Amino acid sequence: MMNLATAAVHARGLTVRRGDHPVLRGLDFSVPSGRITGLLGPSGCGKSTLMRTLVGTQAHVTGALEVLGKPGGDPALRSRIGYVTQAPSVYDDLTVEQNLDYFAAVLDPGRRRRAARRETVAAAIADVDLGSHAGSLAGRLSGGQRSRVSLAVALLGTPELLVLDEPTVGLDPVLRRDLWDLFHRIAVERAATILISSHVMDEAERCHRLLLMRQGEILADDTPEALCARTRTDTVEAAFLHLVDEANAAQESHR
Repeated sequence: MMNLATAAVHARGLTVRRGDHPVLRGLDFSVPSGRITGLLGPSGCGKSTLMRTLVGTQAHVTGALEVLGKPGGDPALRSRIGYVTQAPSVYDDLTVEQNLDYFAAVLDPGRRRRAARRETVAAAIADVDLGSHAGSLAGRLSGGQRSRVSLAVALLGTPELLVLDEPTVGLDPVLRRDLWDLFHRIAVERAATILISSHVMDEAERCHRLLLMRQGEILADDTPEALCARTRTDTVEAAFLHLVDEANAAQESHR
């Protein structure tokens, strides 16, 4: 059982409705601080909606949500959370460095000296291993490199919580591996909490903890090892399928 006092995110009865349709159905879960938690499930199960809820951009939210010790959506959380959407949020006609400098200026209400901002930008570029591409136009980068630029933007404010919505989608296995190595390095070096969504089950093995979703519900909230032990399976994918079968059987028995 997770110590809730050390949880970066704690939700109880978290619900989101779209009209009469429930997108998230009374979710109860926690995200441990300083660890990588994987949010896994098939496309359309509610992962992106949940992530928008955590960063405070989702409407029609009910239930209890605490993020970094504050109520979900609290304005004080804006500078403490880094959010990377599925589509890279960079300008193709600007270089990597120009993109970072622009976003650093937007994020800096105090208008620090340009020299200080350059140091922040250089540190973010170094964090994502794009130093050799700092002068390259974003539109000419590979998919994996563009994902790194978006991640660098999210790192500008030294966030305590990073929320990454399917950052490896469409990438080849080598680029996916390199990005996951980067996520682990950031978690260690920055002592950051990272929540990563994916519908690729083999990425679950790279996480410290997992939230498995299906049809707007949490099927499991546990470590990969505990999930496999509980379901007597060898992989998280097999454990997920086992839990889906259990849920289907329970639904059938109540009809």
